[in-house]
Amino acid sequence: MISNFKDHLSFNTFKTCIFLLVSCFLTSCYSFTGSSLREDMKTVKINTFPNNAANNLPSLSQDFTVALQNRFLQRTTLKGAVENPDLLIEGEISDYNITPTSVGAATTTTTGNTIQALQNKLTITIKVHYENSKDPTLSFDRTYSDEAVFNSDLDLNTIETAQVKIVNERIINKIYNDIVANW
Repeated sequence: MISNFKDHLSFNTFKTCIFLLVSCFLTSCYSFTGSSLREDMKTVKINTFPNNAANNLPSLSQDFTVALQNRFLQRTTLKGAVENPDLLIEGEISDYNITPTSVGAATTTTTGNTIQALQNKLTITIKVHYENSKDPTLSFDRTYSDEAVFNSDLDLNTIETAQVKIVNERIINKIYNDIVANW
């Protein structure tokens, strides 16, 4: 019986070793990054995105620009450049809007009926100009927009920064994927 147990243990160890070897081999053969950045692309310049929206959060321009810069500098091998970058990203914040998305029941007050919004929607729109000096066919001008929905009974001053961060992150993901990812 002990011999049978040793054979079973030995076989399981063998299977585990084979599985690890195959996994390591497959991992070294394929990269999941899908990056379309060529090896000769070394630098990126991301200019400040001015806030040209009629309604706005004063820190929006700086918050968005810094988050976009961090995304490219932390997740790629690109270095920041002041002059003659391989990739140039610039644009503007063109819209910042908070609108009601669903309406609740009318409530009767001493002054009449009042309709209360149940949820509000924050929408941010960003225009992006992208230049690729190594492969100009990849350059583009696009508009990105995203939104976050939140309950209207929440204090806007308390949650606005968090909602903006969510929307910025989504837009930055879209921009980054359009420039770097090649899925």
